Amino acid sequence: MRLTSYTDYALRTLIFLGMNRDRLVTIQDIADLHGISKNHLMKVVHQLGVTGMVDTVRGRNGGLRLKKEPADINIGVVVRNTETDFYMAECFDPGNVGCAYAASCALKGVLNAATAAYLKVLDGVTLADVLANQPAAPARDGKVSPLRLHPRVPVAG
Repeated sequence: MRLTSYTDYALRTLIFLGMNRDRLVTIQDIADLHGISKNHLMKVVHQLGVTGMVDTVRGRNGGLRLKKEPADINIGVVVRNTETDFYMAECFDPGNVGCAYAASCALKGVLNAATAAYLKVLDGVTLADVLANQPAAPARDGKVSPLRLHPRVPVAG
């Protein structure tokens, strides 16, 4: 499974906002940190606002902030809201009827089960879980430790 850049930017935005709960953040702050297009990020932030995850404050001193608590933002929901489809192969597309193996292929069922398992894992993770694994909030000068999106694994000692 590969997430679109749109979903990647949505997740990065939520993480950044979660790490900076004490202040309003600008789209430019996020774009600068990650080296991504401000224009593309504006579309992402708009959608996060429509879904009720992000609050936008207009005006000269405006910015963005989380509208929900991190524990109430489910990563599976974010991914489902930002991805256009989960077609693992052409045969998943209802408009595609050209597969010669369609009548007897077991691969579609296997890929469907893999996609369901993938989404089930994401459904078990909240933004709070992701933030628990993050370093301190990035400095405004753009210097930051790399973000870790994997769960902490206890080290045997």
